[in-house]
Amino acid sequence: MHVTSKTSQVCSTKIDFDVVDGKVYNVVFTGGCNGNLKAIGKLVEGMECEKLIRTLKGNTCGSSTTSCADQLAQAVEKAVEA
Repeated sequence: MHVTSKTSQVCSTKIDFDVVDGKVYNVVFTGGCNGNLKAIGKLVEGMECEKLIRTLKGNTCGSSTTSCADQLAQAVEKAVEA
């Protein structure tokens, strides 16, 4: 299943990814810190959804209560629950 998620309170504006057999693939952030967000996409490629959620959910950036990684975890969590 392909997912597009609009982000909030972070530099990136949206996240696209695929969930196949409980794993995350093809993560692409639009906007934000290009190099860091490409690295996150590479690090989570093929990762089980539950592990990604456990690892990234709650990660913050600066004084914000969220981050691009947290937004990805939240989007994956919603996709898994759907």
